[in-house]
Amino acid sequence: MAVWVVKLGGSLQKNKVLAKWLDILAERGRGRVVIVPGGGKFADQVRLAQGYWNFDDSVAHQMAVLGMHQFGLMLSGLDSRLKAAYTLDAIRDSLKNCQTPVWLPELTVLEQNRIPASWDITSDSLAAWLATYMKAEQLILVKSAEIRSVNSIEKLVEQEIVDRAFGGFVRNAGFGLRIFSADQVGCFVRELGGEKDIQGRAVLFGDRLTKSKVIYSNR
Repeated sequence: MAVWVVKLGGSLQKNKVLAKWLDILAERGRGRVVIVPGGGKFADQVRLAQGYWNFDDSVAHQMAVLGMHQFGLMLSGLDSRLKAAYTLDAIRDSLKNCQTPVWLPELTVLEQNRIPASWDITSDSLAAWLATYMKAEQLILVKSAEIRSVNSIEKLVEQEIVDRAFGGFVRNAGFGLRIFSADQVGCFVRELGGEKDIQGRAVLFGDRLTKSKVIYSNR
């Protein structure tokens, strides 16, 4: 079965809809979905500390990745069906065992794959890297902000929907990219179930956008 990588933005940390997303991913995503957690408030604290102490970006990046770990552990703590996975092998094992893994990236893996330690690279780009590595069919980004139709990766960066390095990670990618607002759970469920007759959608493939009349909406 084709793998989907689903990045849950850290901004969902205090959003009540988070529990619904986790239930869907844990139940319907078993054996086919890998969750990538954002850094959220945990990463924000790193920015504050760096602003005060002025330590370098390499250290800040390592701390921000650990912020992803904290949010990821929180997700797995909220739903026991989700399995924390620190290594790429652990992700594969969880999928084979029909589980839904939550990726907590090891710093050594990022270093070995020459992923720069920079604020230009956040969990969005790391999710795109994982989607490429896993040869995923889809990369899904779930954001708290309302997402409007866009026509390029550059626009996504300009609107600060994704990080500045994101375009380099999805350029010429073999997976599809879909972006959902947090309240668009129903649209995601239909898409995960393979339903094609959806009211509207904006779908990115690599760095090219194919769009119909409207962005996903279940309102």
